[in-house]
Amino acid sequence: MIVHIVLFRFKEENKEANIEKVSEMLNGLLESVPTLKSMEVGINYSDKERAMDLSIITTFDNKVGLEQYAIHPEHVKVVEYIKGVVTESKVVDYVKIVN
Repeated sequence: MIVHIVLFRFKEENKEANIEKVSEMLNGLLESVPTLKSMEVGINYSDKERAMDLSIITTFDNKVGLEQYAIHPEHVKVVEYIKGVVTESKVVDYVKIVN
């Protein structure tokens, strides 16, 4: 299983509305992208300076599934919107060891 985690820091302008919109858009991908097995979207509540505003944790059966997700037209639409409303993002991709 592949786990794909992304953290986002949003621009201050319309921050709350953009976080909500991106959350909805991301959650909609679960119905649109066949290789996407699960998605958890979290909105940050911490006021620490190093905190990011929104996180997603997604899972895929394999690396090919993640690659197909990356280029899926519905995902690409979400990415294009996100690029306009965030200042920073971080990503982690790893193979989950299942016992």
